[in-house]
Amino acid sequence: MKINEIFYSIQGESSYAGSPCAFIRLAGCDLRCSYCDTEYAFSGGTEMSVAEILQEIEAFPTQLALITGGEPMLQPSVHDLSRGLLEKNYEVLLETGGHISLKDVDPRVHKIMDLKCPSSGMQKHNDYANIRYLTSGDELKFVVGDREDFDWACGVIRRYKETLRVGSIHFSPVHGKVPLEDLAGWILSSGMPVRLQLQLHKIIWPDINRGK
Repeated sequence: MKINEIFYSIQGESSYAGSPCAFIRLAGCDLRCSYCDTEYAFSGGTEMSVAEILQEIEAFPTQLALITGGEPMLQPSVHDLSRGLLEKNYEVLLETGGHISLKDVDPRVHKIMDLKCPSSGMQKHNDYANIRYLTSGDELKFVVGDREDFDWACGVIRRYKETLRVGSIHFSPVHGKVPLEDLAGWILSSGMPVRLQLQLHKIIWPDINRGK
């Protein structure tokens, strides 16, 4: 597998925010979101086997592991990595853009799917069929760059309310673009069953752009 970086830090997003976590960032992404903060993971990377990855994270004092990217679903071996982590009794989180089918993801993996809002420039790549593969143990995320994004995301939630069974839905502001009080106000006035999500790692380490 092509690995961009492996590190131990505080999980900054999702319902696991604040938890010590082993981060495994896979290299490569076929999307180019306007607000992307991990462009360094688009290419390159170091070839590592699943066994080598497991050996490296053994040093971290946690049983929570996040597979992220880039876009981890671009590498078919992501399924081998997930199973390897599960066999080592890790709780496994998978962050994905949601434009690649999640049908074959191990059901024990906690999926965090990011549907792309209009301001990302990647909205047309969303695979809404993936909503059927999300369970009550999974999460859905929308990165909101403006009011149009917010209204669009609310519309998606309403459209799929009969089949959407995720445990949590997160609205995360584009860092430095949407005032937090604005997004908080929109959520409060909408009555939507969503959670305001901050990027905790950017609050703790605002001057560090790579894995901490």
